[in-house]
Amino acid sequence: MKTAIVTDSAAYLPPKLIEEYNITVVPITVIFDNQAYLENIDMDSPTFFERMRNDNELPTTSQITLGQMEATYDALADQGFDEIISIHLSAGISSFFNNLLVFVKDYKRVKVYPFDSKVASAGEANLALLAAYMVNNGHSASEIMPKLEELRDSTHTLFIVDDLKHLLRTGRISNSSAFVGNLLRIKPILTFNDEGQIIAISKERTMKKAFNKLFADFKETTKSTDYPIRAAVLDANNLESSDAWRAEFRKEFPGVPVNTSHLGPVVCVHTGENTMGLIWSKDWRELANK
Repeated sequence: MKTAIVTDSAAYLPPKLIEEYNITVVPITVIFDNQAYLENIDMDSPTFFERMRNDNELPTTSQITLGQMEATYDALADQGFDEIISIHLSAGISSFFNNLLVFVKDYKRVKVYPFDSKVASAGEANLALLAAYMVNNGHSASEIMPKLEELRDSTHTLFIVDDLKHLLRTGRISNSSAFVGNLLRIKPILTFNDEGQIIAISKERTMKKAFNKLFADFKETTKSTDYPIRAAVLDANNLESSDAWRAEFRKEFPGVPVNTSHLGPVVCVHTGENTMGLIWSKDWRELANK
């Protein structure tokens, strides 16, 4: 059984890992002034952030087309793959995944197993890495899919946007009413709920207080866990803060591996620049080897 792993560009997998694990990444589209750009193909992150700061019109996004997915799956079928695990951006913030579910019912060339990450960035990336690692060790979709569910169920995401206006503008936050009146005076802490929707769960006056709250929540959430954890610091063009957060995390939690995930154009259309976050879950490598 030959199994392929597909994900989308919102996972923000580094090119080195994409190549190492033979993961196929389908780009999502960013739109500036009615011109479409494929993420990380037609537009890189530095160009995006410069335009977002300077253009008169703010960007939007367009979901992956089913034509893109059909072409991707066809190419993998032509390469002799028997099955495809397709892991994607949360259905709670995009209608793409539900459209894909309908599409694959009638797609006949190869068996496709769609999987809703219910998250983005490092959470989505970890799922793809788990699946690819297991494929490389001889496992098929029937063995991998339950592991994906286990990893997804253990994933926690907390993030802080520097300016809530982008999530409000694009409609990606589901419970904004309690925060709208204080946009200039708070740093909202957000997460993904069980349906994969973005919700605000608390607010702090400063980024420093919000940072402390994230670390306190991590400590509280993981104090009674009996399995290895892996974490990642998320940042949106905020390398200085990312380095500082990771250094502080390593100091406070020396036994927990921590990576970084640099958010790119598609996610930052909705979160804005300087977003910071923390995501953690079961260690996908340990889980794969169980």
